[in-house]
Amino acid sequence: MPEAQAGSCRHERGHITDSRFYGNRYATPASRRIFCDTCRHQRWLDIEAALALAEAEVDLIPRRVADQIATSAALSNIDLDEVQAQIESSGHSLVGLLRVFETACGPEAGQFIHYGATTQDIQDTGQTLEMRDVLDEVEPALDRLLTLLAALCERHAGTVALGRTHAQPALPMGFGLKLSSWLDELLRHRERLDQMRERILVVQLFGGSGTMAAFGDRGPQLLERVAARLGLRVPAVGWHVARDRVVEFVTGLAMLTGTLGRIADEVRTLSRPEFNEVREAWRHGKVGSSTMPHKRNPERCEQAVVMARLAAAQSGLALAAMIGDHERDSRSLRLEWACVPDVSHYCLAALAMVLESVEGLTINTDRLERNVVAVADQVMSERLMLVLGRQFGKQHAHELVYQITQEAFQQGRRVRDLLAERPDLISAMAPTTIEEVFDPGTYLGASAELTMRTVDEARKRLDPQRTGSSA
Repeated sequence: MPEAQAGSCRHERGHITDSRFYGNRYATPASRRIFCDTCRHQRWLDIEAALALAEAEVDLIPRRVADQIATSAALSNIDLDEVQAQIESSGHSLVGLLRVFETACGPEAGQFIHYGATTQDIQDTGQTLEMRDVLDEVEPALDRLLTLLAALCERHAGTVALGRTHAQPALPMGFGLKLSSWLDELLRHRERLDQMRERILVVQLFGGSGTMAAFGDRGPQLLERVAARLGLRVPAVGWHVARDRVVEFVTGLAMLTGTLGRIADEVRTLSRPEFNEVREAWRHGKVGSSTMPHKRNPERCEQAVVMARLAAAQSGLALAAMIGDHERDSRSLRLEWACVPDVSHYCLAALAMVLESVEGLTINTDRLERNVVAVADQVMSERLMLVLGRQFGKQHAHELVYQITQEAFQQGRRVRDLLAERPDLISAMAPTTIEEVFDPGTYLGASAELTMRTVDEARKRLDPQRTGSSA
């Protein structure tokens, strides 16, 4: 790097989510807003203001100083450079802000800030508000994805497609059934998010070792007042070292992102030219390769898989944070400061990518059917076995069909042609014809019914009034 350029660089953007050039592939504007470093300090000030006002309500501090604290709790009144300097000199994560905030409040009110609280009370409550903001972003995006998938499932409930297991042809299926597997899994995540809110969105305000002693006999009442002001729930006891709530958030988002990765990876795989069953949206000007101009890479889907893998990695950090000493232990909190923002960035980024992919998804129904027909000899073996099983029994029929299908594979011939050379088997099939046995379009089982059952569940979830109207 030329010296002039090196000297002008402030080295402020180190994390990939904040990268000027690549950050939008790892985060979203919403996730960066929620976890903005400066915004976090404003959130802490908001909590300090809520604490002071609630303390005035229960006569712990004078009303006039509480009002002054609330009025002063704005970053416009705070010298952030001085906050940073105080953090560096004190080695403490909150004292720097408190010292500068004390000055901003004035000599009288400044003596009553942070009254009876401990640092982790403020920071845990702030993190809870961040998690709430993340859920507020995730849920409508997920609902949009559920809506899109439900429509696709219904449209393709009876579309003939090839089911694959272990990367090999298995049985024909309705393409909607494949999509409904995605929809069903996402519905469970949506339910988990609702349940998660009930458990994790709670205030923290229990003092140095969880006794609330500094608040005298007004601790429980104060807790309820602060929680109400912040729109949070009231826990039974303090959770300075009980980190299961945060772990539930991190692992819940990691699981959701994992499902998004599964969807994206399936789209990526089925877009291979040898399959050519689906394609994600493409626009002119998008470049797949610096050396191969023809490339149309499934970039969104690939990146969504990256997000799923990165999100999964955050679960281990969150679980490690569950082990803390005694009544408080910063080793847990500091791990969460890394994994809570990161899993949120990755989840929201994956949601945006998969939404865009599904919105612009092209489903090649002709190719879906051709791919089934091309391997009909193989994938209709189950049906042939069951037809013959009426005469020979299922197990014996399995052996017969096994011999025929493996012989056909070795000789490069069609199963139906070898079958036609076996009068003993043909006579046992009556009145079923060979053409009927090897018609994949008539062997989709309950694909359409199962698909629509999932679609109905999704629409009940997205429109609760449907439940009442159908009762």
